[in-house]
Amino acid sequence: VARSAPEETVTSSFASFIYAVRPEHLSEIVCHRSKRMILDSIGVGLVGSTTHVFDIALKYCLELYSSVAVSNVYGKPGVKLSPTLAAFTNGVATHSMDFDDTWHPATHPSGAVLPALLAASQMLPPNSKPNGLDFLLAFNVGLEVQGRLMHFSTEAHNIPKRFHPPSVVGTMGSAAATAKLLSLSMAQCTHALGIAASLAGAPMANAATQAKPLHIGNATRLGLEAALLAARGMEANPFILDDISGCSGFSAFYSIYQPKPLSTPNERHEFLLEKQDIAFKRFPAHLGMHWVVDAALSVRNLFINYAGSFSPSLIRTIVLKIPVSKYINRPFPNSEHQARHSFQFNACTALLDGEVGLSSFTESSIHRQELRELLHKVVVEHPEDNVANFDKMYGEVALLLKSGDVLTGKCDTFYGHWRKPLSRESLLKKFRSNASHVLPEEKVETIITMVDNLENLSDSSQLACSL
Repeated sequence: VARSAPEETVTSSFASFIYAVRPEHLSEIVCHRSKRMILDSIGVGLVGSTTHVFDIALKYCLELYSSVAVSNVYGKPGVKLSPTLAAFTNGVATHSMDFDDTWHPATHPSGAVLPALLAASQMLPPNSKPNGLDFLLAFNVGLEVQGRLMHFSTEAHNIPKRFHPPSVVGTMGSAAATAKLLSLSMAQCTHALGIAASLAGAPMANAATQAKPLHIGNATRLGLEAALLAARGMEANPFILDDISGCSGFSAFYSIYQPKPLSTPNERHEFLLEKQDIAFKRFPAHLGMHWVVDAALSVRNLFINYAGSFSPSLIRTIVLKIPVSKYINRPFPNSEHQARHSFQFNACTALLDGEVGLSSFTESSIHRQELRELLHKVVVEHPEDNVANFDKMYGEVALLLKSGDVLTGKCDTFYGHWRKPLSRESLLKKFRSNASHVLPEEKVETIITMVDNLENLSDSSQLACSL
């Protein structure tokens, strides 16, 4: 009796894509953009290894777990952990300063994928190490899965309110990327996604706390674990990405969910990264801060031209016109993590100092009297046309002077946004500045060369070993 072919589901289409996509499907622009992401993410992770929250995570792993230690830890040449714990610790480092890249719809794609791949590359035996092109492909598989899943919901296009996106789609991306790197079968890829869905999700209420970096750490670690479990025969719901009435799978994370199959690549596959570039941050804070900082720097220059110097005593009121987003509307932050998520703090710091950088978020900088005095002058407005969406929002800073004059600065596209990408010179400057906090100059330059030539690397674990 002839049997018809089983109907393809959304979940099976994703598994088919992960299994079938090949290095030749990567275009030049995708390779170029993704290598920029890898380099930036490594630099952010390296400087993140100097933070207090990273020290907590590392100490936790060293003290509470014993295992085969084969994977390197960012910024700690003498320290190795098990692959999953190295992925976790390096993920925490990547997001410890909120300095990592951001995509649209909103998520932090690299930090949820790269640490898992670095750790997994060191886990494999010498005779089966993936080469650099395999690594680059797996990285882009992880990005593609994240982007496709976010496009299933209009809710995902705006600044989130319920779940922190990388804890949701990042876990799935990590599982997909690792499944590709480990050459899992199509069925195993399906189960890896299903297992990852059961390990995903973290609430937005932990934004602006030390717990937020754990979201990235857990996403990359748990995605890796999902792939490893699938490789060992664990099974999960094969319809996890489908919208099945009365039984939520991945749709549990979004109130509006309309999944579509992901086509199996034939001669060419157009990755989302080809159509949608990434945003790189110039300073370590929530992406929304970059609009108000550029607006504040613009109006500061106007003020200096007006008064000859920046004199806060001449300012009566500072008006910020920003989108409605509760967790980044923080009038008087009291910690570095709150400060990284405060429109008011970042605008006033830019006004006062003419810049925002690593030192802006130290205890001494946060609690300066002159900064607190400026914060008391801030009034927030939410114009209807300023929506909480990283592709549409703007930042506006107006100084109402005691003389009655008004000076205004506005930014609708900051430098580093996907509409105004960082130059190679700026990206390298950021990487060198970050990496040099923990590595000697020779190693910093070696990493740059290695990432630039990643597709020609015979053993991708060499990149992890260089950290």
